[in-house]
Amino acid sequence: MTTVTRAYVSRVAGLAVFDPNGDRVGKVRDVVVALRVGNAPPRALGLVVEVVARRRIFVPMGRVTALDPAAVMLASGTINLKRFEQRRGETLVLGELLDRQVQLADGGRPAVVVDAGLEQTRTGDWLLTKLAVQEPGRLGRRGQLHQLNWDEVTGLALPETGQGTETLIATYRELNAADLAHALQELPVKRRHEVAEALDDERLADVLGELPEAEQVTILGTLEEGRAADVLEEMDPDDAADLLAELSNVDRNRLLELMEPDEAAPVRHLLQYSEDTAGGMMTSEPVILSPDATIAEALARVREPEITPALASQVYVCRPPSATPTGRYLGLAHIQRLLREPPSTLVSGVLDDLEPLRPETPLTEVTQYFATYNLVAAPVVDDQGRLVGAVSVDDVLDHLLPEDWRERARRG
Repeated sequence: MTTVTRAYVSRVAGLAVFDPNGDRVGKVRDVVVALRVGNAPPRALGLVVEVVARRRIFVPMGRVTALDPAAVMLASGTINLKRFEQRRGETLVLGELLDRQVQLADGGRPAVVVDAGLEQTRTGDWLLTKLAVQEPGRLGRRGQLHQLNWDEVTGLALPETGQGTETLIATYRELNAADLAHALQELPVKRRHEVAEALDDERLADVLGELPEAEQVTILGTLEEGRAADVLEEMDPDDAADLLAELSNVDRNRLLELMEPDEAAPVRHLLQYSEDTAGGMMTSEPVILSPDATIAEALARVREPEITPALASQVYVCRPPSATPTGRYLGLAHIQRLLREPPSTLVSGVLDDLEPLRPETPLTEVTQYFATYNLVAAPVVDDQGRLVGAVSVDDVLDHLLPEDWRERARRG
């Protein structure tokens, strides 16, 4: 292991953290520093480390015995698993310093902070001694990049104003939607909304689906109405329906009117059902095939990256039309069965005659149904024999857990 005494925070973020026994503790998500009077470089107080169940804890820098390009090593001792709560006077480097607008001390030219460098002193303390800043570019080009000492930049001690999001979003680029949602909740409210505003529609739609409902409503309310409608169009219809159900009738109807008619139609359909029924939990976009589809076609469909693992576990065969509500529902085929049959075989020849759910089936019966047949997804068919959607096991779990389960998990 190569121990380093200098490191940029963007490279430290995401590093695995290990205890003296070599057991993995978690991952670094941010660095906590204390800004000091005058031009003195801030002292690093500790690391924000994400442990099991995405709980974030604080690890003092004094516990760090080694920092190398691949991992962080901790000294022996008990780790305090209390959820990290930012205290007065503490600053998060990634969450609050990156993308801040500053001025170069030499000439007062404007620039933006894109990274910050830590350096270990002879006494063992870690200080934030370096800043990587970028000047504005011209004609769409990137401006000049500077690596400067802390005291060669001014403006970081001022109240947070005009802070961008480009560098922070780049740092979060590799996070999945659930982890990014968790990271957003750890940011100050103003910063959280700035990042949400800067995410593209598809990414924000995925993240909203992983946030507590109250936070979804708050973020959606900060968006311009046209943008809010665009984000709702990118969400899964069942997630969009759940979010709209939390709004007033006036706001809900206005956003539905702003959505494209073909995107709003399945959401309106789902809003008809009570949220604690199969109809209220289902998605209206399962994998649907015609009776003459082959197994090769079915396997190609379930490989599509936007289909969740639960929905990819089954395909549903229906007579035209193939969009929900479909023509007559004929049956389902499990992916395991399809993998055992010749690719040229018709899917309709290997159907399971499992009795489907009805839209009005209550949550308790849906849960029993999943447990009885060991399913991860199930079809929902109306009184006219049409497939109207499918319930996946993650939707069932969402409704079985307490409404604030995401917030409880975040708080540990």
